[in-house]
Amino acid sequence: MTQETAFIGRQPILNRQQQIIGYELLFRLSGDAVSAEFSSDIQAGTNVLVNTLSNMGADWLVGGKLAFVNVAESMLESNFLELLQPQRVVLEIVETTKPSPELLERLKDLRAQGFSIALDDFVLTPQSAEFLEFANYIKLDIQQVGLSQIPAISRELRKFPVLQVAEKVETKDEFKQCLDIGFDCFQGFYFAHPETLSAKVINPSYANILNLLNMLRNNAEIRDIENALKRDVALSFKLLRYINSAGFGLSCEIQSFRHAVTILGYQKLYRWLTLLLVTAGAETGTAPALLKTAVTRGRLVELLGGHFLDGHEKDNLFIVGMFSLLDVLLDMPMDKILETLILPEPVCDALLERTGMYGPYLELAEACEDPDMTEVPRLCEQLLVTPEILNRAHVQALAWVEELGV
Repeated sequence: MTQETAFIGRQPILNRQQQIIGYELLFRLSGDAVSAEFSSDIQAGTNVLVNTLSNMGADWLVGGKLAFVNVAESMLESNFLELLQPQRVVLEIVETTKPSPELLERLKDLRAQGFSIALDDFVLTPQSAEFLEFANYIKLDIQQVGLSQIPAISRELRKFPVLQVAEKVETKDEFKQCLDIGFDCFQGFYFAHPETLSAKVINPSYANILNLLNMLRNNAEIRDIENALKRDVALSFKLLRYINSAGFGLSCEIQSFRHAVTILGYQKLYRWLTLLLVTAGAETGTAPALLKTAVTRGRLVELLGGHFLDGHEKDNLFIVGMFSLLDVLLDMPMDKILETLILPEPVCDALLERTGMYGPYLELAEACEDPDMTEVPRLCEQLLVTPEILNRAHVQALAWVEELGV
């Protein structure tokens, strides 16, 4: 593997309403790299960073989302940063960076160009305080500092006009404590790797969606599907609103459910219902970051496996990725959920055991959500997925989800 290739990961950063404001992009210069630090020879690293961000295009960051990118001193001093879109990028200065008159002048210039500056793993010292004049965000590692020490540090930092980001938020209780302390933004495994919660009964709206999914899987008669849609006012309204959207370019409005099903076809209707099943959680208080993770994971699994599988085998990839978070979204164990769905055995194997033809692709998509990405090189090698394929699929998945407006 050459230095011109790189793996990319991402982790969402959320505001106090648990809405995603941006993503920290996590780069590795090679498949066996274990950290995001760039070597003294920054040529390869900067090429990777700029090329990757450039290839994403503007669509990837629609809706005001920001890309938080780690930069060491050598990167800050290079002229590669000028190739990025400053309004879309937050430069995260790594904690090993030392202030100097030249570097502080460089930060002043980058701010003037429109870049935002974040101070990563910040610890307040007389030396690090020199960076505060140029910072927009300060990130505090609550695990490293300790929650008992955080309130005093947070109060001290409020003297400066910066947004405070709590890093390494791993539990609901830690999130609540950080909210009470007054943090502006949050990042951590609590949002990226939610726990499986205790079981509860699926509510009627979920039950209707699951029923329709089973009907489509069994190729039910179109009149039976039409009758099922008519029984759920909210579901039928959403379907008609969706299919009448400009995206379909229809010259006439849909007048009946039969017409809608005919226009969409069973496969697209199934896809739409799976999206609805996941995004319906937004109405029951599910964190938007979790919903977006599920949809993104579905698309990423589909794109990764799509290079190697065909036909019906390929069609199931999206379902595998999307449904892999149903246990969290529905507060039910996965095996209980699968009892209510009629799914092919390889799909169930992937969802329950991460095995079979789909399991490794799901594992790889999940590994991309881990900031350390320790399993990514092994899984890529196992699946013959090159860094280029992985990066392209990841970028396309992110862009697709942004276009959906999830």
